[in-house]
Amino acid sequence: MIGSLRGEVLTRGLDGTVLIDVAGVGYEVNVSPRAAAELEPGSSAFVHVHHHIREDAQTLYGFLGADERATFRVLIATHGVGPALALAILATHPPAALVDIVSGGDIGALTLVPGVGKKTAERLLVELKSRLSLPVLDPAGVGGSTGGGSPVGDVREALAGLGYGHDEIRDALRELPVGDDAAALLRDALTLLGARRA
Repeated sequence: MIGSLRGEVLTRGLDGTVLIDVAGVGYEVNVSPRAAAELEPGSSAFVHVHHHIREDAQTLYGFLGADERATFRVLIATHGVGPALALAILATHPPAALVDIVSGGDIGALTLVPGVGKKTAERLLVELKSRLSLPVLDPAGVGGSTGGGSPVGDVREALAGLGYGHDEIRDALRELPVGDDAAALLRDALTLLGARRA
């Protein structure tokens, strides 16, 4: 099993893959949009790898952090979640934010993930509640919301209350940094949305 790769990024595809040269061997690795943005062709790279083996294919999934890989593994072990949906979830919510969302029961934040409706989000919350209690994903210190929801959920609700559409909110929240200060996240989101509407 391949657990990690260290080498040089040769190419970056539009399909979410990067080709990493390791001692003359090129490995094609599927990565999240966040990772793809940082893996510039010609740069050196180290990625944590999940080696996904099926009867008809072997696929490598690469992550910049061990916490992302651990979360990915938890997600694909969840009923109805394949690698593509797991990557989409991680592209929308980094591991620490996902723990915060699940612990706060924030269905709305999960529906920001393309392909996840309300029923799927409800099921994921139930199934992930116990699975995301991994030591590497311990939410202690992450800074949960005191209102019972997550900071991301608070921002989403505030933006919806201001009249922004679902797609606008989803796209803005994807670009926000991870943080536990809902007020700061809301300011950043409004700045992004204001620039797009200008």
